[in-house]
Amino acid sequence: MSDHAKSFAEASLHLRKVDPRLKPVIDSIGVCSLKPYRYRFALLLRSIVSQQISTSAARTIYKRLHALTGKGQPSAEKIMQLSHEELRSVGLSAQKANYVHHLAEMVLEKQVRLHKMHTMTDDEVTAELVQVKGIGQWTAQMFLMFGLCRPDVFPHDDLGIQNGIQTIYELESRPDKQTCIEIAELWAPYRTVASWYCWRVLEMETPDGPW
Repeated sequence: MSDHAKSFAEASLHLRKVDPRLKPVIDSIGVCSLKPYRYRFALLLRSIVSQQISTSAARTIYKRLHALTGKGQPSAEKIMQLSHEELRSVGLSAQKANYVHHLAEMVLEKQVRLHKMHTMTDDEVTAELVQVKGIGQWTAQMFLMFGLCRPDVFPHDDLGIQNGIQTIYELESRPDKQTCIEIAELWAPYRTVASWYCWRVLEMETPDGPW
């Protein structure tokens, strides 16, 4: 078992004990299966592509962009070889094309040190990422969670998290930011894992019940 898998198995056990509301969710879904994503540039690239469009549209545009960069994973070097017009040709808006180029520039200039981020604190990673046009707090949080598997990240502004909490806690309406933060205090130091269950519970909902 990898270190991350062991940590998340421990997190799932901890969360079952401290939050009776999460216990049946965890029992139904099983141990958190998050793994670090090794292609860090590609993960950020996909995050920018996906902003404010449907999942299916984002998948199509990213697939075209990936094809444009050639074999292997997209890299900063490959993106910088593409013109603004070529980026636009796959369906990126003019603004997103600029964002994509800026990300590549920042990585090549080592203003964003993707290769060192596993050695940096959450705050240090966030500070470097938000220098990039088109990357804000939420995207940085997703990178910490899915790219680096940091255990205690809580994206309180995420709509899926809010909807997941509403489902798990059987609330009449979607909770506001402060309510989510207060609930999540119980989950520390494993708020990443609890957030993963919030997303998964929405995927598992059926007409017969949430799990």
